[in-house]
Amino acid sequence: MNEVILIKNGELALKGLNRGTFEEALLKNLRYRLKSLGSFTLRKAQSTVYIEPQDEDVDWDEVSERVATVFGISAFSRACVVEKDLDAIKAAAATYLEQSLSEARTFKVEAKRADKRFPLTSPEICAAVGGYLLEKNPHLTVDVHEPEMTVWVEIRDFAAYIHGPQLPGAGGMPVGTGGKAGILISGGIDSPVAAYMMAKRGIQLTGIHFASPPYTSERAEMKVISLLEKVGVYAGRMTLHIVPFTHIQEEIGRACPEELFTLIMRRFMMRIATRIAKSTECGALITGESVGQVASQTIPALGVTDAVADLPVFRPVIGMDKEEIIAIARRIDTFETSIQPYEDCCTVFTPRHPRTRPRIDEVEAAERALAVEELIEEAIAGVRLIHI
Repeated sequence: MNEVILIKNGELALKGLNRGTFEEALLKNLRYRLKSLGSFTLRKAQSTVYIEPQDEDVDWDEVSERVATVFGISAFSRACVVEKDLDAIKAAAATYLEQSLSEARTFKVEAKRADKRFPLTSPEICAAVGGYLLEKNPHLTVDVHEPEMTVWVEIRDFAAYIHGPQLPGAGGMPVGTGGKAGILISGGIDSPVAAYMMAKRGIQLTGIHFASPPYTSERAEMKVISLLEKVGVYAGRMTLHIVPFTHIQEEIGRACPEELFTLIMRRFMMRIATRIAKSTECGALITGESVGQVASQTIPALGVTDAVADLPVFRPVIGMDKEEIIAIARRIDTFETSIQPYEDCCTVFTPRHPRTRPRIDEVEAAERALAVEELIEEAIAGVRLIHI
């Protein structure tokens, strides 16, 4: 019995003349995600993408798991393919969905006749297939309102497709269709979630991480790599820029007021991240900041931080509380890694009494004690690249 996966595009279907560009990006991302599982033919028609295997020993469970993580898909289903003949459709429905039907007590049949040349209407298909399934499964009863099992029959241009309920896709837009942005990634809970949320809107990610050895360990760096690998399940390939930040933090600690330390540190991060982003053709920066979560995330503090960034700064979790962020982190499997006890540079040099309502003039005055441009050049010269 031939099987395929049928994919519903969801939001892509609302696009206008540029819809083809988004669909081609989705196909490209699917091919990349599936290439290690075998050979597949992908084609699109009638707002549906068809994935057809060229090998007989396909691991359909693994294929389904990977399809479920590709942005741009609202729903998908594993379906059997038969000729557009009513007897063939009835027999295939009974055989292909035998186990699911045997475990259900109620069911209904839904039909979609995209090929209007098929001689039966959708209600007639439902009645014929439903009657046959009742004969084969006398324990079943029909429930058109809240059935335990729904049998779908789709009559399309190429063939008839039979499947059970659709599985949810990852939603969003295909990665790469929304441009590129640099994600300031720490080892915490918030920034991996922010990365995931912007990738869901089609943004291709470039990672930027600030390391402060010996105050931060190699394990902290490996933790960040692991987090990006987990985000990469959804976001695809990316490059991580690891910025040496120790000297900058030590200089800030030596020359600047302690209560402004975090703000000045964040401004250096924004300056360096902007330089890296521009050099890698990114059009924006992304952070995991949430209003009021820590002292550097008050509205005045964020304003002081953004003053040195001449790129848009996206903060997708800005209005979320910690429990909402944690719920997403658990869903994308980053939470357990994020809570590993390896500190990043943001937590190592935390002031005892950070300023929550800073004035930009006082922060700029404090920075005059530093060789800002020399420190930035030194850090950028020491950047290491890791491909995720």
